[in-house]
Amino acid sequence: MKILLDATAIPPSLAGVGRYVDEIAPALINEGVDMTVVCQESYSQRARTYAGNEKVIALGKEYEPRSRRMRWEQMELPRLISSLDVDLLLSPHYTMPHKRLKNLRGEQIPTVVTLHDATFFTMPEVHTWLKRYFFRYATKYATRRAAHLIVPSRATRDEVIRFTQASESQFTVAYHGVDHKRFHSVTDEQKQRVAQSLGLGDSAYIAFLGLIEPRKNVPALIRAWVQACSDMPQPPALVLAGSKGWDTTVEAEMEKVPPHLRVLAPGYLPLEDLPGFLAGAHIVAYPSLGEGFGLPVLEAMACGAAVLTTRKLSLPEVGGDAVEYCGTDVPDIAQGIRTLLSDEQRRIELGALGMERAQGFTWKAAAGQHLEAFRAALGNGKN
Repeated sequence: MKILLDATAIPPSLAGVGRYVDEIAPALINEGVDMTVVCQESYSQRARTYAGNEKVIALGKEYEPRSRRMRWEQMELPRLISSLDVDLLLSPHYTMPHKRLKNLRGEQIPTVVTLHDATFFTMPEVHTWLKRYFFRYATKYATRRAAHLIVPSRATRDEVIRFTQASESQFTVAYHGVDHKRFHSVTDEQKQRVAQSLGLGDSAYIAFLGLIEPRKNVPALIRAWVQACSDMPQPPALVLAGSKGWDTTVEAEMEKVPPHLRVLAPGYLPLEDLPGFLAGAHIVAYPSLGEGFGLPVLEAMACGAAVLTTRKLSLPEVGGDAVEYCGTDVPDIAQGIRTLLSDEQRRIELGALGMERAQGFTWKAAAGQHLEAFRAALGNGKN
């Protein structure tokens, strides 16, 4: 099977779609897929490590702005496909070309689109107006025109169906995996190295990992941590790791933190630091208002962390009985933090349960589900 992966949506920092593409592409190649990757120059070196130099097509820097990239997708990607011997296009981030696609042999080829979540419909208030409009349109178009759709959870599938006229037969659920070679229990020395790099020393801390955007509910987490820990003789720090998104209220909330408490926002952490960061936390808190999957929860589980999260959308599919759940408001999050901080045995138990459950999520399995989607696309005659 020969596919073209349009990875041009990957930003320089491997968050969100970048992490997904970076894991699923080599997993598909390992399953025998003959893959060509088209991507931004900033990702091209990474793509060459798994696809090989001759299989990577890098766009010039002039295509980095989103508007230029989208124009390229609609106008130039079909021309590129017409010069390639490929059977299928994988569009891994909602959008797809509107033109019918033909390969080098003049054959029409199908497009498979990955839809990562449906919160543009279910929680429009947590997205900018432009993203609401754009991703709603892209999702609806994909459900009408794509040969097949991949989603990372049943919750995402069901929500997309609820807000579009799609049918269940159009979807393949492909849970994300976790790189068990990277995300696993680590030594105390590795935990200490990361803590020292963050300036934490020997201080206990509560960790958050993810893009700082409104649906991650970070302002509520800050207030809940203050409420739960203010009167403790040695309160844990709160570390908010992840790229700065568009939640403009986080910095103002951080400024309200009492001076005897410590909150850090180190930004994007290198991948090699994440296991030590997650495993070294007393609690990994992820009080999201809703997720298409929730990869930070899975990665924290794989590292043996005690995870506190919510039951919104896909998160119970990921966490199962191996995490602690709370509501999304400040009192519920605060109660969850207090309960776990006061119960070391429960934290140890959750760490063990999380590592066991995480073993069931692999990128090899995800690749197998993607192959099912590709076969469905090639077999349904919709191009």
